[in-house]
Amino acid sequence: MLAPAYLHDTAPGSGARVAPRSWLQSDAPALSLNGAWRFRLSPTAALPDDVAEVGLDDSGWDELPVPAHWVLQGDGAYGRPIYTNVQFPFPLDPPHVPDENPTGDYRRTFELPGDWPAGARVVLRFDGVESLYRVWLNGTEVGIATGSRLAQEFDVTDVVQPGTNLLAVRVHQWSPASYLEDQDQWWLPGIFRDVTLVARPSDGLRDVWLRTGWADGAGWIEPEVTADDSAFPVALRIPSLGVEAVWAGRSEVGRIEVGPVEPWTAENPRLHDATVASTGETVSLRLGFRSVEIRGDRFLVNGERVVFHGMNRHEAHPVRGRVFDEPHAREDLARMKRFNVNAIRTSHYPPHPRLLDLADELGFWVILECDLETHGFEKNGWIGNPSDDPAWRDAYLDRIERTVERDKNHPSIVMWSLGNESGTGANLAAMSAWVHARDTGRPVHYEGDYTGDYTDVYSRMYSTVPETEQIGTDGSTAPLLRCTPAQGARQRTKPFILCEYAHAMGNGPGALDQYEALVDAHPRLHGGFVWEWRDHGILTRTADGTPYYAYGGDFGEVVHDGNFVMDGMVLSDDTPTPGLYEFAEVAAPVRFAFDRTGGVTIENRRHSAPTDDLRFDWRAEHDGRVAASGVLAVPSIAAGSSVRVELPGLPVAPDAETWLTVEAVLATATPWAPEGHVVASAQDDRTPRPLSSTAPTAPRVTGWRDAEGTLALGSAVFEGGRLIELAGRAVSGPRLELFRAPTDNDEGGAYSDPAGSDGAVPGVSSASLWRAHGLDRLVHRQVAVQEAPGALRTLTRVSAADSALSLTVETLWTLVGDRLELRVEVEPSAGWPTVWPRVGVRFDLPDDGEPITGAEWFGLGPRESYPDSIRSARLGRYAATVDDLSVPYARPQETGHRSAVRELTVGGLALRALPDGRGRLPGFVLTRHTPQQIAAAAHPHELPASETTYLFLDAAQHGLGSRACGPDVWPEFSLRPEARTLRVRFGG
Repeated sequence: MLAPAYLHDTAPGSGARVAPRSWLQSDAPALSLNGAWRFRLSPTAALPDDVAEVGLDDSGWDELPVPAHWVLQGDGAYGRPIYTNVQFPFPLDPPHVPDENPTGDYRRTFELPGDWPAGARVVLRFDGVESLYRVWLNGTEVGIATGSRLAQEFDVTDVVQPGTNLLAVRVHQWSPASYLEDQDQWWLPGIFRDVTLVARPSDGLRDVWLRTGWADGAGWIEPEVTADDSAFPVALRIPSLGVEAVWAGRSEVGRIEVGPVEPWTAENPRLHDATVASTGETVSLRLGFRSVEIRGDRFLVNGERVVFHGMNRHEAHPVRGRVFDEPHAREDLARMKRFNVNAIRTSHYPPHPRLLDLADELGFWVILECDLETHGFEKNGWIGNPSDDPAWRDAYLDRIERTVERDKNHPSIVMWSLGNESGTGANLAAMSAWVHARDTGRPVHYEGDYTGDYTDVYSRMYSTVPETEQIGTDGSTAPLLRCTPAQGARQRTKPFILCEYAHAMGNGPGALDQYEALVDAHPRLHGGFVWEWRDHGILTRTADGTPYYAYGGDFGEVVHDGNFVMDGMVLSDDTPTPGLYEFAEVAAPVRFAFDRTGGVTIENRRHSAPTDDLRFDWRAEHDGRVAASGVLAVPSIAAGSSVRVELPGLPVAPDAETWLTVEAVLATATPWAPEGHVVASAQDDRTPRPLSSTAPTAPRVTGWRDAEGTLALGSAVFEGGRLIELAGRAVSGPRLELFRAPTDNDEGGAYSDPAGSDGAVPGVSSASLWRAHGLDRLVHRQVAVQEAPGALRTLTRVSAADSALSLTVETLWTLVGDRLELRVEVEPSAGWPTVWPRVGVRFDLPDDGEPITGAEWFGLGPRESYPDSIRSARLGRYAATVDDLSVPYARPQETGHRSAVRELTVGGLALRALPDGRGRLPGFVLTRHTPQQIAAAAHPHELPASETTYLFLDAAQHGLGSRACGPDVWPEFSLRPEARTLRVRFGG
């Protein structure tokens, strides 16, 4: 039996499909068909239509919940998820799909309520099914639909019957529509959103769109009501505004002036409950008054420039996949607000409609994206791409129509996006033309329109800092990507957004503050959307029951894109990453600038809200211990304005570091955060210069002689020049370490700026260069061991097999009073062609019955920090367990570095770090595994059991960058091979 012909048809659907309409709350009767359905999975689509037979005995079928993805049910009994970013998991043979096409048959019965209104039409609604589905009711075919993340309704009035009804749905995993849904996510087939039977009264409302606007303090409504004549009169009521309008007929529906009204913004999401009532139905919705416009190269809402501090957000849950969970989604958005996220790009499809209700309520600028991506055609030069093939035109238009019509009432949506990474072509241009004709109040976005032929904003992803600056600079003649000079000039007349930037994969991203600085400097630049909000790990267990979060390849996929799906600011278990804290600091809506005359200038960087909701707390600390605190008297600061405030007199310690911290905190609780939540903070060093110190300096050592055997030096014991004991516990080291377990950005070869890191090669990752030069397998040759009264000196040559490159490491141990000072001098040979991941030393601390439990330190914290991701770090005193010092990234990698440490206590070992000759302080990492062990593991649970704790003291670390899918580490934060000095004093 051949697969059915509709599996080779580019049409968006067939049968009794109903025109798309708004998603509204209605008092018309509705019956949820969610719950347990009978389910049968077949490996092929070549099946008889027995699923629709009323008399079919399905008692032997399994039960499956709806909504759900069948591959996430039954512990693999129904197949496995597949993750690809760009690749298609089936042959590139449009519009055909293989015969091996998992097909799920669903059946259930329901009772038609007897009290439904006579004469009502009956509509069957599916809110989300992946990917193509065919529907029967009582043995009669109703229709076929595609568009996995789009709602589809069927008119079943003529086939539904009183009493018991049988509904059957056949879902094919692969279809022609799959070529349009290559969206960097898990392929998860099934009925994964709600199924509902809806009564549509003959005198009800087919559709309602209340377009709103706002200017100069006043609002207005431009209603669009679609209904039969029998539905009139129709009444609009907004109790909070005293609005009541009654229209006797369609011709009377016109603009309503509301008068003075508070506008809706992402900062102050003022909503008004409204009802629209016909003679047979009342719908409810929430209105926000706001106007969107592009004026020159500015994107404005309510007349004010918008800066997007945004996130790309997929629908992802580690257990449910894309099945909507409202409490989880609400907390997801509340977490965004707590971390100063003000915008969402719904990558790369419309989310569940309730998500947009939450965006309206909590306050986000939303770019609503169509369910479209054909990225897999790119590797073949876009040959056969549906975006420019007339055969696919109806499918493209159907998708954008269903996107816009469903969600057009949401004030949070300020832009429509045609989709993502689908090349370019006439079908995309047609989509844009349809949107412009349908909705004149919102601009159209699509990143792939590089020349700006049919979109309203200039959008790019992952442009480097220099290129982004060129785009923002007036009069720049630098060429733009894929543009002629004339096209580039046109693009520079438009607002610019980064629809994706700062790829948040693993440890990173870096350089967020550099992009933010450009947005401040160039008003044409309107911010952007980090890729992406959360990891998509699927909670899985090993054979012995160990839980872990799976990524591409963990389910035996034929083709996959590995852990590229783990690229979020939030881990799969909802844990915010250090990168998200960095984002929150960079995107903070309040900024502080301290001056030397005893004041601080506070800048309100918000779109339109004043600072009335904030309190400004301060504290002074001496070496990380609070010495004084209070609340600053700060007047209300209007958006875009600044105020200088006098600081109170601060107690200054003569022999300790004095730091001032100022925080903007919520004065009262909000729906997304409690009172006292920190919105923005800053620190200022108020230490007198120079800081007096009673610590003695290391004496000049003379009288060196060769040494051998065992030597005691203060609390340290050495054997053959190698440390074996310190402060009564077994310790070995210091051992030079240049390697770190490569981050995902280290492993990436996406981009290399010509002005970037030494040795960076386009398409070649830093990690591969490190391995090629043997940084992960250095060997040591001790050249000399010498002793003198109160001192020990070693000289070691460090290199790798098959390499002439080397380093000379000198260690000098010296007694300074009752303290033991270590000085390490690292000198590289000439000719190193690549950046280093780190330069530091490692101490091995065996458990010996007393395992290391954690660390206490005075330095930057509390979270990890790296040279280009350090804005959120604050100087203070912190403590953490060994496990808490590291972040459990989905693929183990470098983690846990704390910068600029002054004091550190680990397992009874206390040390004080001393600055090198240029005033630089070291950082530290404390972990249960070596970088080599971490680099060898694909998942956290694969790390070996350890009976040793490893302490790394790093003179420097390489930056993080965003090269997994973006720019390399900026030169300023690259660790070039150079001589380094590390100084620490043990004993406090």
